[in-house]
Amino acid sequence: MAKKVFAWSPVRKLMKDNGAEMVARDAVDALIDYLEKMAKGMTNKALEMTRHAGRKKLTIEDMDLAMKLV
Repeated sequence: MAKKVFAWSPVRKLMKDNGAEMVARDAVDALIDYLEKMAKGMTNKALEMTRHAGRKKLTIEDMDLAMKLV
């Protein structure tokens, strides 16, 4: 299994801070997997914007546009 990008404890804290009284480990793992897939997809979409503009540096404008399109 590949190493996770998102740390387990902050994600668990986020879930608890949003009302989950008790959180199972596999529930946190599932959310982390989902967040990582979304982040990869969003980055790829933003890179399309970057390349279309003829740039190498991904900017906040690229991310904003990618997020609006999804």
